[in-house]
Amino acid sequence: MLDLLLEKIDCNDSEEVMDYLMEKYGQDILFLAFSYVKNNEVAQDLTQEIFIKCFRALHTYKGASSVKTWIWRIAINHCKDYLKSWHYRNVMVSNNHWENSRTSNESVETVVIHKEEDEMLSRAVLQLPVNYREVLYLYYFENHSLKELEVILKVNINTIKTRLRKAKQLLKKVLEEIDDGR
Repeated sequence: MLDLLLEKIDCNDSEEVMDYLMEKYGQDILFLAFSYVKNNEVAQDLTQEIFIKCFRALHTYKGASSVKTWIWRIAINHCKDYLKSWHYRNVMVSNNHWENSRTSNESVETVVIHKEEDEMLSRAVLQLPVNYREVLYLYYFENHSLKELEVILKVNINTIKTRLRKAKQLLKKVLEEIDDGR
């Protein structure tokens, strides 16, 4: 698939390439953006901006890394830039939480319990500093390997391991605090 993708980029068929990339990675990028900004509407806007950046930079992709890694790098940088921006620091936005859909085969009680647990976990993860939130999200929710995280985050693999360990410790502490508050 990568060869076909590179061929289409070379043939200037960038609209077809972008359609494919948005379909394949759109939801993942949206969740990634949400993990940074904690607001669904802003995450949707950032996702659109990320794909616009990808479209404009498509000609620069040469296949040195996977397409997924290339897009994730653009997305992470864009989200971090947004967090540094004047708009983010000076405009108040409301918090929204991830909503997970459930199959109709589950009982109402099970759905309510799962939703409550998911919301508690989401709140806890979103309370962590960005460094820890991003490694947790990418490693556990997106199933990236440590090697992939090293490329995506441009951080030494030992630093990633340390951040994962610290993130789990912090997450445990936050979950205990949430549980004690019940």
